[in-house]
Amino acid sequence: MKIKKGDKVKVLLGKDRGKEGKVVFVLAKAGKVFVEGANLYKRHVKKQGQMEGGIIDIPKPFNVSNVALICSNCKKVARIGYMMAGNEKMRICRKCKKEIKTDAKA
Repeated sequence: MKIKKGDKVKVLLGKDRGKEGKVVFVLAKAGKVFVEGANLYKRHVKKQGQMEGGIIDIPKPFNVSNVALICSNCKKVARIGYMMAGNEKMRICRKCKKEIKTDAKA
């Protein structure tokens, strides 16, 4: 998968079209990503034990095809390519041809 945790992305489709945010979580097998502050839905929950009831915001995942990576160098929405540097495979921006850095602290 070309998009990883910590990447800055722009939402292309859906109710949050145009929003930008960081990828919080990636479901690689399902091809889905969770974007911080986007695709939030309301959920009504009852009180259960120590958990308080009320209306809470639930983040829902985006399909990977509905988000586009924002290059950390040129700050534009760009497609991702790969380049081999010795034995290491690195992601590059197709517009500025520079390596894409990730802010993930995983």
